[in-house]
Amino acid sequence: MEEVIVIPARMGSSRFPGKPLAPILSVPMLGWVISHAVAAVGKENTVVASCDAEILEYAESLSVRAVSTSSSHERASDRTAEAVATLEGEGWPIQRVLMLQGDEPTISADALTSVFSALRGDPEIEIVNLSGPINNATESLDPNSIKVVARQDGTALYFSRLPIPHGGDPELCSHRKQVCAIGFQRPALGAFSAMPEGALERAESIDMLRWLEHGRNVHLVEIGDVTHPVDVLEDIAVVESLLAGTSAP
Repeated sequence: MEEVIVIPARMGSSRFPGKPLAPILSVPMLGWVISHAVAAVGKENTVVASCDAEILEYAESLSVRAVSTSSSHERASDRTAEAVATLEGEGWPIQRVLMLQGDEPTISADALTSVFSALRGDPEIEIVNLSGPINNATESLDPNSIKVVARQDGTALYFSRLPIPHGGDPELCSHRKQVCAIGFQRPALGAFSAMPEGALERAESIDMLRWLEHGRNVHLVEIGDVTHPVDVLEDIAVVESLLAGTSAP
């Protein structure tokens, strides 16, 4: 239990209420997310964190741990931190945490294990965020797709919902997006949760900007996989096309 995947999820999405249990190829979206986590770390190290009874009950039906959290959280990272604290109170010896967003059903187990590999490989790396390719111009302009630009050392310089850099040659804009599988060394998760929310985080509604605003580094691990989160109902068709031919969980 030194390494756990925590999947924060809630039914009250403003853009797509009830989306964690929305069917994708006849399987609730959360079922796909859980299956990839289980393939990466096993059922015993997969945890669902939610304030909603129906989500907790569904997680338990798949034999993974469900942790009830406060309904007041606005950020997935804060919900994750509460769940980890609950597990530690039960004696779990957690050293590394991967927060896997409950609306990311197309992230593979291999991509998830690469996050843990980066954290294990260098204890000085506090936070790891996957980044993936932007697939087309539509995605580049979509505010639901979070763009990321990196420093020369491979750490994140900035995340934004707008194309960055903005206003210049489109060919010079970022061709990478944030993939919402984020790994923390355990002390870093605690430090993150204790930090006050910053102005940039509030403006963009992006968790990782809190860490950057406080002068800390987010290490980026690039993957080549085509991924697509579910932000709105129309994303279901895109995700179904990506998962077609995949064995249903």
